[in-house]
This record gives sequence, structure tokens and C-alpha cells, in this order.
Amino acid sequence: MPYFTHTTSRRSFIRMGSSFLALPFLESVAAKVGADTSSPSPPKRMIFLGGGFGFTKNTFYPKKAGSFAEIGMTEGLSPLARHMNDITMVSNLTNIGATDPHGGSVSYLTGANVAGTPGKRFHNSISCDQVVAEHLGKDTRFQSLILSAKEADGSQNSGHGRGLSLSWDEAGKPIPGINRPLDLFHTLFAHPGDSRAELDARLKKKQSILDLVRIDGGGMKRTLSKSDREKLDEYFTGIRQVEKGLERQAKWADTPKPKAPFSAPPEGITGEKAIHLMYDMIIIALQTGMTNVVTYRQPVCSLLMGMGMKLKAHSLSHYGFSQPRILASRERDKKCSALFAHFIDRLKEAKDIDGSRLFDNCIVSYGSNLRSGHELKNVPAILSGGAAKDIKHGRHIALPKQNTPLANYWLTLMQQAGIKTDKFSHSTNIIPELIS
Repeated sequence: MPYFTHTTSRRSFIRMGSSFLALPFLESVAAKVGADTSSPSPPKRMIFLGGGFGFTKNTFYPKKAGSFAEIGMTEGLSPLARHMNDITMVSNLTNIGATDPHGGSVSYLTGANVAGTPGKRFHNSISCDQVVAEHLGKDTRFQSLILSAKEADGSQNSGHGRGLSLSWDEAGKPIPGINRPLDLFHTLFAHPGDSRAELDARLKKKQSILDLVRIDGGGMKRTLSKSDREKLDEYFTGIRQVEKGLERQAKWADTPKPKAPFSAPPEGITGEKAIHLMYDMIIIALQTGMTNVVTYRQPVCSLLMGMGMKLKAHSLSHYGFSQPRILASRERDKKCSALFAHFIDRLKEAKDIDGSRLFDNCIVSYGSNLRSGHELKNVPAILSGGAAKDIKHGRHIALPKQNTPLANYWLTLMQQAGIKTDKFSHSTNIIPELIS
């Protein structure tokens, strides 16, 4: 273990100690780091968790506003009871841009009307997690950590729509997510082949391929129609995103990744076990300073399969005419709440760089673009974490105006994370009822 003097900065502590930061918090080391009066406080983190289809209308959503201690927890929210004083639920939010009930999560974090741009069959905009990442992710190995999931049966029918994750770049293009726990494991932790020479060779090869693509495409552009030139411009925007990623990898090439605190997970892990593993690795990525922004589009069908259900997510969303489906939907709700409660447990157990709870430095949003079945209005929005200092938890807030733009919610959270902006997507204002 390296020796730390009183002049060690927080950043050098993260980099030099990356090999053991995944272990339990070390008070003696923290005392030396904390003695440096120039060391900044832990950064704020934002975590966006998205489910697929919504929840059972009559048993998940509170019937009235007020503190959870007074109104109680609904059946669907009951697994979160131990955290009732650390969560907030907001009702009467609607994603104004979402017009297709089968569009799923496509515009959940963007608010864009993806089919409403004249002259374009499909057009999205930047997602709020990527706006946040531009500010909170400047000094981290990964500007944002984008996670997704492929269903065990290969189905994409999980209420998430056509995107590759919840994240979209500034050109409105989908950003691929890391789908498997094994892939995330290899992304985060040191492994054979991580020497500087081998990394340089891989980066050089990838850059050479991009250069060839650019040359070929540049010569083709002069002969294309206007529509095809626009498509090619969009393609090159994607190429530039890849290049930015390569530049970031090169920048961090001399900073070793942490050693894995556990063995690599099996290749075929899915459902609840996969979610638990993703959560555990999210915690480590935040603790070790590898990222400050995480977006996770969670599996639905494989979760149901793991619960012994033969129904697909879309079929289960049509639960209203069948008592067995209603019961199955209610069980799914409780499982989702239990998984979220487990993640809050982990955030509270984990120690940050200064010894505080990681939970106290995070803003965590959990929700979906659909309320119940295929209803687009009044979507679920559950908030936790202690980094939004102006938000008092422990209550259900029913906004006075129905169909308040979901973008107002994102704008409020972005400002609480320290992002200096007065507008996001179709927002009209922040949500004053959310600010205590």
C-alpha cells in the first residue's frame, strides 16, 4: 500500500490508491488525506435508473400527498419502507415530448418528440445525463458510465423502445450501453493486456480505421443528394464521438485501473443477479472516482423470467383483464422496489473519499416513461440521495398542475447538481414544490 503524506491531494489519492479503493474505507488513510486543507469535498454524483413499462395503477401509486410516515407506503412501494425518510415521489409529471406509448424509454431523458421534426422520420435530442456529464465528468476516466441490458431471450420487448440505452448525444444519436455485467467488469478493472504498449497499439489501430472511414466518406460526399449528405454528416458526428472516447482513453492510459475486488462474473448472468452485480460495480466506479454520472436502463423480461413468470413485459403491461396478470404485475412492482431499496442500502453502506456516506453525495432518480400499461401521462418519478441539499425527502408530492413537464423535474435535479442552466428540453421552470 502506498504511503500518503499530508500534502496528498484528493485526485492523486484516487489515482495512486486506485488499487485498493474498492476495499472498505480506510480511516487512517482518510485522516491524512483530510488533513490537506486544499482537498475539495466529494463531488456530486448523479444516477439515472430507468425501468421499462410502468407499474400497477391501483397498488403502486400513493392515493394522496403527504409524508410517508403519515400516509404509509403502498403495496408496490413497501420494500422501500426502510428508506421512507430518504425517498421522494413526485406525481403529475408528463413527458410532453413522448407521443408514442410503444416508444418506451426513447425520449425519457431527452423530452424530444422524436417523430415530430419536419423532414425527419426520427430525430432525438441530447439526454439530460449527458448534459450533466459535460460538467461533472470532466476529470473522471469515464465522462459518464452508460449501462443497459440485453434480455435473456434476445427480446427488445421491454418497454424501452429502439434506443441502445437511456443516453443520447448532442446530435440526438443513441449511445450504446454496456449490456452485460462481464463487459462492465472488464471495462472497470485492470486485466492482462492493460500495459501501456498494448493499449497504445489498440488505440492506434482504432484510430487508423476511423481515418480510413473518414477518407472514404469524404470522397463520397460530393456525389450524394442533400438527404444522403445529411445522413453522412450524422454518421461522422458519431465517428467524432468515438474519437473523443479514444482521446479520453489515451489521456487516462497512465492511470492504472483498480484491481477487481471479486472474480469475473459468469457470461450468461441475467435478471435480478445481473442487476445486483451492476449495482455493486456502480458503487465501486463511484467510490474510485472513475465516473460521477451513471445511467442504467434495466432489464425487464429477464427479470420476469427469473421470477418464474412466462409472460413477456409487454403482455404483462396489459394486466387489466386478467386476475393472474394483475397479481403478477403486483409481484413485479415489489421486486423492482426491492432492487431499488437494495441499491440505496449499498449507497448508504459505501464510504466516500472523506468518510461520508456515498449516499449523501448522490442524486438518484428512478422511474419510467410510462405510468401503467401504455399511459403516457403522470409517469412515476422516485428520487433519493442526499446531494440535492434543497430537497427534503420522506414524502409524496402531488404537483398542483397536471401534466407538469417531466423536463422541469430534470431541470430541478440538474440545478441541484450544480449545473448552471435555466432550460432543458421542453422545461418551463424548476419544480418549486420539490425544493424545501
